[in-house]
Amino acid sequence: MSFLIENWVPALMALVSGAMLLWPALQRGAQGAAISPTEAVRLINREKAVVIDVCEPGEYAAGHVSGARSVPLATLQEAKGLPSNKALPLIVVCASGARATRAVGVLRKAGYANAQALAGGLKAWREANLPVESGGKGA
Repeated sequence: MSFLIENWVPALMALVSGAMLLWPALQRGAQGAAISPTEAVRLINREKAVVIDVCEPGEYAAGHVSGARSVPLATLQEAKGLPSNKALPLIVVCASGARATRAVGVLRKAGYANAQALAGGLKAWREANLPVESGGKGA
């Protein structure tokens, strides 16, 4: 104890730097596993992640992430468009990210442990200048 009292400045610096290192991990946990568009692209390219768009059919037809499967949030629990391999990473997208976050909870309860919402939704995807398709009915 006397060591800490005599060396309070270095001890405080160590405590603060440790907290700064942990902060990003704590933030990710608080966001409900939301990932950035850059991280989503990495998952798609390296881990064969499947993109699930939970927007309504009209929103999906107006524009969606290239290659995304359309599974509206209201039909998610009985949807046939989900992959049978529940170990695959899923990236869940909606217009802004709010519905996607709710959908991640539904998917995790259904056994898709690697489901993650796209932070900022399709808006963030477009702002990152990533490919968007129009039309189609989805998968």
